[in-house]
Amino acid sequence: MPVLRQYRDVVAISTIRTAILVGFLARLPLFGAGVVVTLHVVRSLERSYTEAGIAGAALVLAIAVAGPWRGRLLDRYGLRRVLVPSIVVQSGYALVAPFLEFGTFLIAQIVAGLFFIPVQAILRQTVMAAAAQSQRRTVLSLDGVVLEISAGLGPAIAVAAATTWNTSYVLAGVFWASVLAGIILYVVNLPLRRSPSSSEEPAQELGAPRPSTRTWFGLAVGALLLGAVTSTVVFAGTDLSTVGILNEVGKASSIGWVLALWALGSLIGGLVYGGLARPISPFLLLAALGAVTMLPALSTGTLSLGLLLLVAGLLGQPTITAALEQLVDRVPEVARGEAMGWHSTAMTSGLALGAPLSGAAIDRWGGAGGFVLVGLLGFVAGLSLWGLSRLRPGPRPATSGGR
Repeated sequence: MPVLRQYRDVVAISTIRTAILVGFLARLPLFGAGVVVTLHVVRSLERSYTEAGIAGAALVLAIAVAGPWRGRLLDRYGLRRVLVPSIVVQSGYALVAPFLEFGTFLIAQIVAGLFFIPVQAILRQTVMAAAAQSQRRTVLSLDGVVLEISAGLGPAIAVAAATTWNTSYVLAGVFWASVLAGIILYVVNLPLRRSPSSSEEPAQELGAPRPSTRTWFGLAVGALLLGAVTSTVVFAGTDLSTVGILNEVGKASSIGWVLALWALGSLIGGLVYGGLARPISPFLLLAALGAVTMLPALSTGTLSLGLLLLVAGLLGQPTITAALEQLVDRVPEVARGEAMGWHSTAMTSGLALGAPLSGAAIDRWGGAGGFVLVGLLGFVAGLSLWGLSRLRPGPRPATSGGR
């Protein structure tokens, strides 16, 4: 099959194989940290869930704020020089944070978030540098699928550990795992840019002059980032609305497998999109995602909810991949780390916005109302951004270093 051949050709590239494997392991602590922080504050520090939410938000928002800054440092100084401060700070956090009182723990959260290893920017730069331009859609889809798996396993492993052992030890363990991931990335030293010749060392890739951010961060890039924010608002709202609608009908025990169907849909959609010969506008995909996200509001039972979520999930990963692909086309290679940082910030911001928005809708109209609100938001935003892109198309792919 042509689709399988495309993925086989991508996985045959040794750098991509290494990045996918290391990326899977490095993302587990990233996705497990939030839930462990929540359980630690509630169980070991004996504080409220509100305070636990504040502590978790401090970590997530710090990671979001640091995204563009860390990405810019990657562009300027390379992988190893950016990793060293992260490894040092994460090690310090793992040693002291489990024993801090709540006030100082909050400060530690912010510091740890600012220096969290920029896994997303590193891995996406690596796979894009290693793949040919014709393979970009496939490799970004593959990376997205691996990310989905890490995002599902990370919290599950963290919860299992935190409910079995003292959360202080588990919290330390999560951040020691992050340190280990940083050390592995340092040793492997993944190349962040395409080398002019196969014999050139990764360290030689940093010689190209770096353009000012304002030369590439225009309306087109801003629209893509706004679309990324909206897509994750839809994802966060879908997650919470599923919980809400199942709680309403007394089927809370079904939350796990119903959400698993949603994730399965995203995995399938991502793999199929990666095999397409031509791209689809990320804004049209966002509009379609919004439309199908409203469908679970029509569910009549647990099974129908799961099946409708499976359909909605089919457009999840393709929406992210299409936006990333177009973003890469509009940014010089020497500024790609910063662009990936901005994209990570946009995604994180959407997650932070989506929960309270859908929560307010659920409080007022029930779980179905949460689906309708975030779905309608995605639909309107997608069509609006698509119309804007048609009126004012952005410049064609940027180049760097004269290539």
